[in-house]
Amino acid sequence: MNAPLPQSAGAPVFGWDVGGAHVKVSMSDANGVVLDVAQWACPLWQGLEHLERTIDLVFERWPAAKTYAARHAVTMTGEMVDLFEDRSQGVRAITAALALRLGPSVAFYAGEAGWLTAQACAGGWRSVASANWLATARWVATRVPNALLIDIGSTTTDIIPIANGCVVARASTDAGRLATGELVYQGVVRTPLCGIAQRIEFGGAAVNVMNEWFATSADVYRLTGELAPQYDLYPSADNGPKNELASRRRLARMIGRDAHETGAAEWRAFALRWRELQLREIGANLTRVTAAHPALAAAPLVGAGCGRFLAAALAREEARGYIDFGTLAGGASDQSDWAATCAPSVAVGLLAATRYAQAGEGSESVDAATRAA
Repeated sequence: MNAPLPQSAGAPVFGWDVGGAHVKVSMSDANGVVLDVAQWACPLWQGLEHLERTIDLVFERWPAAKTYAARHAVTMTGEMVDLFEDRSQGVRAITAALALRLGPSVAFYAGEAGWLTAQACAGGWRSVASANWLATARWVATRVPNALLIDIGSTTTDIIPIANGCVVARASTDAGRLATGELVYQGVVRTPLCGIAQRIEFGGAAVNVMNEWFATSADVYRLTGELAPQYDLYPSADNGPKNELASRRRLARMIGRDAHETGAAEWRAFALRWRELQLREIGANLTRVTAAHPALAAAPLVGAGCGRFLAAALAREEARGYIDFGTLAGGASDQSDWAATCAPSVAVGLLAATRYAQAGEGSESVDAATRAA
């Protein structure tokens, strides 16, 4: 039997999105108002101690997160990292580590399976694994009945169709979503440029791209001015500075050149060509997803993630409406940008707040509330 839900009517709800590279956490009040959101770099593939360190940082930022009264709702994608032999082991390891530190009031988002305890995640790991996109889409569907959610983060892009207030994705696993185009492994920070294009124009001619990790998408968006420093948390490809000059040097290496061979304006134009190629790849997958849902051909795009400026660009190109996730989430005005950037953590926290309210505080266990869902 699980411990009962905390009885404090004012207890905060913390939403956790545990990825392989970042941990994002939101804090909402009992009424579902977003109060604060934060993100930490967490290279989980290097060991679980990085998750432990991040939990300490969460407790340092929000001492209330350590108290018995706090409620915690968790979603994840970190089970995919190569620290683990397989996804099942990853889910078990992450849920065990969080349950030990967060206490008995932690619940894990499992999509159609509801909310699971850490113990139940061992058997229900398939529902827990990489379900963060579903948490975001389910919450968006309560606000925008017909839309295409595009969450462009540091590493990946999710393209999720929502129709008549329901998530109508054709696949639920990463493997299936890669096949449907609903998951695109490209982002605006960590993607190696050789993964975006094999050939690109420079100096009026098309040239081959070196298959080396000389530069990442962060170098592109530093030069276009679209990547805010607070979202640029990982070292550069060469562990060098993350300024414009160093980014130009890394871009030049991708085509066998040196930054001093031409001026800053030309290198910025080169960065914009990379941007265009990445936008085209995401747009091609948006077309693929939309083709499976013709009724959404004119539906607005809901943008989330630190790369949602690309979603806004696609909306402009396709003459669609555009809605920022941060606007939907509300809360303090200075939190809307962070809320959009860390959308799964905000969504899972708000979904949990609703579940706690429906279950009745102090009257149900987490397990009982899950079965009642």
